[in-house]
Amino acid sequence: MICRRFQCFRNNNKDLKPQEHYLLLLTFENDEKRQFDMKPYLDFGIFEELKDLRLFKTVKTSFDSIEWDNEADFDPEILYQKSVKID
Repeated sequence: MICRRFQCFRNNNKDLKPQEHYLLLLTFENDEKRQFDMKPYLDFGIFEELKDLRLFKTVKTSFDSIEWDNEADFDPEILYQKSVKID
């Protein structure tokens, strides 16, 4: 189950790193590293505010997901399914 794999991720902020070009580096419970591209979401609703790089870099873990200071958040299943595995 994806949420279960995500469980340890939420407890360890070092496993969530904002990157250049609106990318997020995520590490899941199984030590799998994945990259999530935020660019496709930046023209919609509350995510538009994340075009401000200072705000984008405020991302942090929250329960079983991630959120920014403007309260935008993402479902853990989406983060996993829409991210790309990296070595």
